Amino acid sequence: MKISRRASQIEPFYVMEVAKAAAALAKHDAVGTAPMIYLNIGEPDFTAPALVQEAAARAVQAGRSQYTPAIGLPVLRERISAWYATRFGVAVPASRIVVTAGASAALQLACLALIEAGDELLMPDPSYPCNRHFVTAADGKALLIPTSAQERFQLCASKVEQAWTPATRGVLLATPSNPTGTSIHPDEMHRIHSVVSARGGITLVDEIYLGLSFDATYGQTALAIDDQIISINSFSKYFQMTGWRLGWLVLPAPLVPVVERLAQNLYICPSTIAQHAALACFEATSLAEYERRRHEFKARRDYLVPALNALGLTVPVMPDGAFYVWADCAQACKKLGLPGSWEFVFALLDQARVAIAPGRDFGVADTQRFVRFSTASSMANLQEAVARLQIFLGR
Repeated sequence: MKISRRASQIEPFYVMEVAKAAAALAKHDAVGTAPMIYLNIGEPDFTAPALVQEAAARAVQAGRSQYTPAIGLPVLRERISAWYATRFGVAVPASRIVVTAGASAALQLACLALIEAGDELLMPDPSYPCNRHFVTAADGKALLIPTSAQERFQLCASKVEQAWTPATRGVLLATPSNPTGTSIHPDEMHRIHSVVSARGGITLVDEIYLGLSFDATYGQTALAIDDQIISINSFSKYFQMTGWRLGWLVLPAPLVPVVERLAQNLYICPSTIAQHAALACFEATSLAEYERRRHEFKARRDYLVPALNALGLTVPVMPDGAFYVWADCAQACKKLGLPGSWEFVFALLDQARVAIAPGRDFGVADTQRFVRFSTASSMANLQEAVARLQIFLGR
């Protein structure tokens, strides 16, 4: 059977390959073997708060499961709009908000609406692999630009300007970022958008971890710049509704009917039950619980980063958001006689039963020396993982 060129260009998601290997090891471990600790997947260990679960149950019991408008329940779009106003002090009209079947659908819709075959989008290296694959699936090309710790592993306006060619359509940024947990300073975001706008390009910003910012300097939405920013967001991370598959786009007004046509044909509508449940995310009780959890994620970061540094797994930039730590394992690899992070990940998996993510998933520029830890697991698991790392590294 002939496979499409498009599908052939999509690389494996190596984080999931590690997850499969970890599951296989755990399945055959003898009784009494230390349980596997999963620090490889970016999924909060918290689930949707009680009010959200209750709202879903009420929707099911009341039979509110029919199709909604393709761009989402009007009342949910209003709630999201109000959240931007109260949390970030930014006026985002509900008319510019499109509710989607997860942030993945949001990215696909945006790419299909804006990218022609051969168009290039500039992205930082390292960055989340699926984002570049959405560009590829729309017959575009993700052009990865190497970044450094001095740049917080983010693009800057000067690099965007230098990399721009006649084929460039715009930029796809993420702030806070997966895998680094770092954000773009608002002033730099302004400069990047100015460069892009001056060339008639598009600025797409993945803000799915925005609610999980730990530093007020960085915890600001790019939507504050102007109404031409395209923002992708999600109920999965801050709102901890991963399996509910619900997200949203904020679009320039003229783009809303374009994306609506695509959504009508590709998805019909987002999950109705999930939308009714998500209304409860914005209740005062739920928001208070989300903030409590955000502080807990920060406490986990504040524990793990110094612990890794002490072990020689240096964290070049302190994450200011999300629940990831991007650590340099080159020193440890040299000590253990391992070629790079890919081998380090599987040695750690086999010898210590700790699963983490290899750098190769997130780019090609020096990523063989990096690994990603997820702090979406409990503090007890993080502490046990550090204890096992101490033994594994001979510390």
